[in-house]
Amino acid sequence: MRLLEFQAKRILKDRGIPVPKGVLVSSPEDLNQIALPAVLKAQVPVGGRGKAGAIRRVNQPKEAQTAIQELFASTVKGYPVAALLAEEPVEIKREVYIAYFIDKQVNLPLLMASSAGGVDIEEVARSSPSKIIKKHIDPILGVQDFMIRSLAKALKIDDTRSLWNLIQAMVTLFHEVDASLVEINPLAITSGGMVALDAKLILDDKAAYRHKELFETLQSEQKRLDRRKKTLPEELAEGTGVTYVPLDGDIGIIADGAGTGMLTLDLIHEFGGRAANFCEMGGLSNAGTMEKAIEVILANPRVRVLLIGLIGGMTRMDEMAEGIVQYTQKTKRDFPMAIRMVGTKADVGKAKLQEVGIEPFEDLSAAVEAAVKRAKGL
Repeated sequence: MRLLEFQAKRILKDRGIPVPKGVLVSSPEDLNQIALPAVLKAQVPVGGRGKAGAIRRVNQPKEAQTAIQELFASTVKGYPVAALLAEEPVEIKREVYIAYFIDKQVNLPLLMASSAGGVDIEEVARSSPSKIIKKHIDPILGVQDFMIRSLAKALKIDDTRSLWNLIQAMVTLFHEVDASLVEINPLAITSGGMVALDAKLILDDKAAYRHKELFETLQSEQKRLDRRKKTLPEELAEGTGVTYVPLDGDIGIIADGAGTGMLTLDLIHEFGGRAANFCEMGGLSNAGTMEKAIEVILANPRVRVLLIGLIGGMTRMDEMAEGIVQYTQKTKRDFPMAIRMVGTKADVGKAKLQEVGIEPFEDLSAAVEAAVKRAKGL
């Protein structure tokens, strides 16, 4: 779950990380809540808000009123603006970037920083890779003093102790809430210290059961502020642990992991088909999750064929087959399917499917090719 900026900053502040004073504005009529001058920031879960005109500095009441009305009437990358974060302006000397996440290429925590703060870090990586500093962290030893000293020198930060406190707070937060990313961009260097001007915090949905109260609060806030008109599949997928991304084709995809899902998308394109969605259930799925995933996909009226590609590592194929069988028996729907499963208990899973007249494919390419042909009516 990607948090909105005001949510991320609230959590950072609770961990002792300085953020600007601010107030959440949920209506154009709330002008009296704002102390001027102020920076108005649209609360939408996307980057590039500055380039999109969704961040404004206002100094006078009339200027603020106009900006508020324009922002609440706007849409940022498909997200209607339902709330603004009005913050006290900060006098900035310099801006830097700092983040903590897991580098999946080496399966280690990565502390990443750059002197080029306040801009798209991906663009910095392409145009000026030398400006990015990376330090892999031993999960047992943690962040060491010499790393902070080296980082402070590279970023030209004199107050090493404050940088140490900030990074330790980020790392502690990362582990406490099961985050997949803690990012501050930009981190402002001011005469009074360091201030997180913007923050991105992404939490692992699969760890929600360990943070039930926190997730319920955050999800409730986001749902209240989400003015998008959701499709039925998107509504059904909420809170299930199923990742659902709508596309514009007619082949519904279910995979037990993101890697399998991306491979399936590529194969569909290669065979001349069009996917209706990207959907993955995560590595610890069960029969109930599979049953729910099928319900989500088939709620899209454009779907003509259901394509299920499974590679069982932690996921058991007998449980996946059980979910498929349960759905077909409960709904009595005779729907075109192409299923490929391999891995843990695949033989048991295939046998369960065959008992109800579903013949699984041995090869993913063959399953995809069959699904594309069926979608085209061949």
